[in-house]
Amino acid sequence: MQLNEYEWSGNPRGLHNEGAYKPIVRDRYPRLQLGWYKFVTGGEEFAPDCAWLLSNNITPVIRIYRQSPGAAPMNASMRNQWGIYRDAGVKWFEFYNEPNLRNPEWPQDPPQGGISSTNIDGVIKPLCENWLDFAEYIIGIGGYPGFTSFSETVGVDGGLQWQDNMLGFIRDHHMDRFQKIIQNGMWAAVHPYTLNHFYQEVPGQPDTPRLPEQYNGEEPGWHFEYPYDPYTQAYDPGRTVWGGTPKTPYGDPNGLTAMGIAFQQRLKEWFGAGPVPAVGTEGGIYPLPIHESQRTDPRFPAYDRNQHAEATVALFNWMATSGPEWLFGVCLWKEDEYYNNGLPAVQRLEQVQQIPRGGVWVSKGRGPGPVHGEPTHHMIILAPGLEPKWFFDTARSYWNRFRPIVTSNWDFIDYIPYEQSLAVTVITPQDMEASMTQAIQRKYPNVVFDLVIATGDLSNIAQIFNQRVWADRQFG
Repeated sequence: MQLNEYEWSGNPRGLHNEGAYKPIVRDRYPRLQLGWYKFVTGGEEFAPDCAWLLSNNITPVIRIYRQSPGAAPMNASMRNQWGIYRDAGVKWFEFYNEPNLRNPEWPQDPPQGGISSTNIDGVIKPLCENWLDFAEYIIGIGGYPGFTSFSETVGVDGGLQWQDNMLGFIRDHHMDRFQKIIQNGMWAAVHPYTLNHFYQEVPGQPDTPRLPEQYNGEEPGWHFEYPYDPYTQAYDPGRTVWGGTPKTPYGDPNGLTAMGIAFQQRLKEWFGAGPVPAVGTEGGIYPLPIHESQRTDPRFPAYDRNQHAEATVALFNWMATSGPEWLFGVCLWKEDEYYNNGLPAVQRLEQVQQIPRGGVWVSKGRGPGPVHGEPTHHMIILAPGLEPKWFFDTARSYWNRFRPIVTSNWDFIDYIPYEQSLAVTVITPQDMEASMTQAIQRKYPNVVFDLVIATGDLSNIAQIFNQRVWADRQFG
């Protein structure tokens, strides 16, 4: 499957439930503008909630919890419950969870030499072979199986080592089975807890974090690409998720995209496949600053409750506009911690519009519907040859005033649901006016079409958009 063939909401913003058998609070999720909701379940208790979520264009993910299963295989009870969720419309399923942690899901007596990624016969082999059975079963009922998630631990037996030993065993013993699973709906379950590995840059200085009290989730300049961000690369040139420098002998997977990058690279190198979707079925900016600021890594700025809120808003919109195409979403850990502790991130997520991105939207039609009053979204589309950086440099005051989405790719207009509307401002040179008009206006008749012709050396653009700011007029 190609990335654009997976069915999902097209919205990266997600939340993890409180736990099995804990009732959910449905009216929260549209207010939060969610696109994902992760369930840990005891059985089929959330099947009606899944159907409701799907009707509201929120994609559910299911993992059935069993006490101390270790690497045990699926059983008839689980198959029956997966079938009930599939009948409710669910397609995204997980099986094992963080085998690299000594969590309650592992039995107390280690099998055949201990719980370690180097214990091939006692741990890795049953994990891999039972996961393959699960994946083939889920594909058989029309679902998508998630590859095992790992905690982002670092060390000789860290998350990267567990991933490599599982994938290496599959490569050496079950190559054909795995390649068929990749081709038929596999995805990667990741747990990107970012720590404080993010920042908003001082304007024009990508390798310099601004003061945390200046963070604004609605403004540009955010960096969530750790360890590939300019600040980290200035500190330790050449660092990658795999390490690559003396300061990172066991790799550096603690970031929003890091474990996903590692997984995609192994798929390409070892199986000639990918990319596949990666979904953070747990994660977010963590530890949560419930009572005090958090600064896990002293190289990066700390964050308090309000800065956490701004960064959480920015994280999701960064994923929609700047993140890798395979990173489909992150489900914040977890709902009760955000609400019971009154974290300001809840209010900011309700206030700030989530930017949509690619995917197959579950809606009444492909593309936006008619405008009634003000359009839901406003998008600046740049003709080929024009870059978003040029627009921000040229029309900064306009963007500061109206905050449109800025892109050079108009394909994801398809994924704005019919229940929402769109106005598009197209900036194009004169010689591309006809082709840009045909590509957008004729294909999307419901879209409000606003054309701006860039002449000569493009110097007229700044004047056009400054005039709109002075007149408080968003469109021409």
